[in-house]
Order: sequence, then C-alpha cells, then structure tokens
Amino acid sequence: MDINLARTFLEIVACHSFVQAAERLHVTQTAVSARVKTLEDLLGRQLFVRNKAGASLTPAGEQFVRHAMTLVQVWERARQQMAVPPGRRALVTVGCEISLWQPLLLDWLLWMRGNAPDLALRTEVGVAEDLLERVAHGTLDIVIAYAPRQRPGLRVELLIEEKLVLVSTTPARQAPQSADYVYVDWGREFAAQHSLAFPELSSVGLSSSLGPLGLEYLLAVGGAGYFRQNVVRPHIAQGRLHRVAGAPEFLYPAYAVYAADADMTVLAPALAGLRQAAAGKVLGKPAPKARKASQPTQG
Repeated sequence: MDINLARTFLEIVACHSFVQAAERLHVTQTAVSARVKTLEDLLGRQLFVRNKAGASLTPAGEQFVRHAMTLVQVWERARQQMAVPPGRRALVTVGCEISLWQPLLLDWLLWMRGNAPDLALRTEVGVAEDLLERVAHGTLDIVIAYAPRQRPGLRVELLIEEKLVLVSTTPARQAPQSADYVYVDWGREFAAQHSLAFPELSSVGLSSSLGPLGLEYLLAVGGAGYFRQNVVRPHIAQGRLHRVAGAPEFLYPAYAVYAADADMTVLAPALAGLRQAAAGKVLGKPAPKARKASQPTQG
C-alpha cells in the first residue's frame, strides 16, 4: 500500500477536513479525495462521512486510525534507519517546543555526545501541536513540550517542574508597570492566571510569543516580565535581574512525550540524557560536560 494513503487519512483525521488536509499536504483537494477513495477500495469500507462541517470518521474509520498510525511509524522508522550515517547504530529525532529548548536541548546534545556517541541525532524546534502530531505519526521519536495532551499510544514523562517567575532589571521593585512590562505568551493557562493576577497589564507595550527574545529585549532596555526560573537564575546571580518580592509564581513544567511501543534500546539513552540535563538545571548544577569518547565522533 502507498504510505501516502495512510498519511492522508491521518491528516484528515487531525484536521477534520479534506480541504485543510490538502493545504497541509500541499496537494489538491481532488488528490486527497482520490487517495481516500483508493484506500476505501483497498479496505472495502467507507472511512469518512463528509458534510458541511467537514469530515467525520465512520466506525470503520475509527478502527483504522491505529493501524494507519502503525503503518506510518514503521515506514518512518525504516526510512530514518536507512539514513543513519556510518559509525552510528541508529538515529534519534527530538523535537522541542520553542519556549523550552534553551538550555535543555543544548545540555542534552552535550550529554549525548559524551555518553551515547553511537547514536546519530537530529533536533527540531517548533510549535507543540505540530510536534505532538509528528511523534504520534512516528516522524519524531521524542517531543519536549509544556502541558501536552494525553493521546492513545503515547507516554508522557515529567522532566522539569519549572516555574515562571517575575523578574525586573530594577532592584526592590514592588509591582510591574505596563509602560516597561514585557509580556511573554506562555500559553493559555498562563494567560488566564496572569490576567487574574494582573488585570492592569492587559495592555502592554511589548508582547512576544518567544521567551528568549523577550528576555534578551528585557536585558537590553530594562523593565519587568515573567520568565522561566532556571533560565533567569544566572542573570539573577550576576545582578542583572532581580526577583520581584511577593509576586505570584506560575507552574511551567516540561514533559517528554514518546511512543509507548518505541524501541527502547534506542530511546533509553536519549531519555536518560534528557533526565540528566533536566536534573542538572533544576538543581542549579553546571551544564553536563561531554565525556571524552574512546574514538573520534562525527558531529
């Protein structure tokens, strides 16, 4: 069976629309319809019911979801393993939510270089929902995300019990002012809690969806804002930032998400590295150092 048939089926399931699936797959709607017709002919069952609201699964379609995911996962794993460079036994692909990659992802890469030099690595940074779709479909091995939704066939493991804390470039500051406040969009839960705690900050001069960008701006021009505790810790130690006394803290944990039936001979070292990198930051330890390998490794 053409693997694109299974991919197209899963894309429609994800967005509940033939039209949106065609846009995301960069093909015509006619091509999507033709693929679904071919798949239904092969299975001898109708998979979707199309209506004005989009497309919904039939009972047969619901049964096929798990099989389609398995087909795509097996194919992607085979394709990736065939692309493993000489001298490495397998490839591990890790995706990380934009707001969480720094410094966790770099520390993990350093740890892996020293402790698992037989594994080839590929990292990506992106939007949580897209990354979680890909780990569900088998095109990513592990995803690091904040508050991921539970999905059948996926395991979710807590890595860091992170907090968002209010910091300022001005010592002994009591309350943030909208004129120099940097608002970072840390997600829906944070937005709801933040609006209750600081209704006067509903309109500010600068908003950003990227934490590292907001932090660099704050350090450059001054002001206040909420940032991840482990990221601002060194700036506080250097006296460049100061905790705002009495300000509420907001939980912002990071989780590792991976397939329940993954090959743990490959994923176990990668997960161990993530745990080590996360523990080092939580406990305020220096970043893990790369151990010298017995032979040269490729970067």
